[in-house]
Amino acid sequence: MTIIAARRYAAGKPSEHAVRVDGVARPPLPAGSFDWIGLAEPDADEMALVASQFGLHPLAVEDALNPQQMPKVDIYGAQLFIAARTAAVEEGDNIGYGQTALFLGADFLVTVRFGSVRDHATLRRRLEADPLRLAEGIDYVAHAILDFIVDGYQPILDRMEDSVQQIEEAAIEAFPQPSTIRRIFRLRRRLRRFERIIGPMEEVCERLSTVDLPVVDPAARVWFRDVLDHVRRTMIRLGGLKETLASVVETASLLEQHRQGDMTRQLAAWAAILAVPTAIAGVYGMNFEFMPELHWRFGYFAVVGAMAAICGGLYWRFRRIGWL
Repeated sequence: MTIIAARRYAAGKPSEHAVRVDGVARPPLPAGSFDWIGLAEPDADEMALVASQFGLHPLAVEDALNPQQMPKVDIYGAQLFIAARTAAVEEGDNIGYGQTALFLGADFLVTVRFGSVRDHATLRRRLEADPLRLAEGIDYVAHAILDFIVDGYQPILDRMEDSVQQIEEAAIEAFPQPSTIRRIFRLRRRLRRFERIIGPMEEVCERLSTVDLPVVDPAARVWFRDVLDHVRRTMIRLGGLKETLASVVETASLLEQHRQGDMTRQLAAWAAILAVPTAIAGVYGMNFEFMPELHWRFGYFAVVGAMAAICGGLYWRFRRIGWL
């Protein structure tokens, strides 16, 4: 059995009563008490055992065993089922996805994790250190788990922001290399997938914070609104990264066009300057017998001086207008 933890809480404190997961239906617990069962990647038989003991709906169990399930909230009688998607940065800029399913009953909480590298041990210890909050019941614990999951999105965005900033700064200096362009498109593809998988979490948290649902006390909605704010900030940051990546290539192209324009103007200016001596020398190199100044004593100096004066004037003019 892939049980990570199975504890009973009474008045916000861990109970000495041991919780056994044996598939035997259990009687209702006293008021103020609840069981929290944590499972990690159970198989179908193990999940059926837990479902039998806690009376979980078969459709909810099927969704919990599907690691590709999109985030959602379903009501099954007096129970509530929540599917949430987890995400974490893997090697390079890759994003690894997982799923955490929550079964909420009047006096129990069953969590089922698939693919998540962040377990709930730290969260459980933090909650146990605050009995007053833990005594609020199942809905508060569910909020804490969702908040824990959403907070896990932030390191991903931080990592992505660093990568995007590096690409953006490099694009200002020079047009991106083919390898950089490929990296940009890979990042855009990963961000689009991240948005597609995580985006429905906003609808989940909004429903938990605004709709009357079993197990969720109206006074607890404020906690889910806090998680909703975190999700919305995540989506805003995600949108900003997508827009930045979309504009990097366009901005780099504009800067490259500007640099090419400067180079073209410089080449045109030097071509105009060099055309003057080329044209004059070409005229006097045609070897006609009767040409003015051929037999003039100061003809050579006059022609060279004229070429220098005209070239100097053109150079001054082009420098003045910013072409050189």
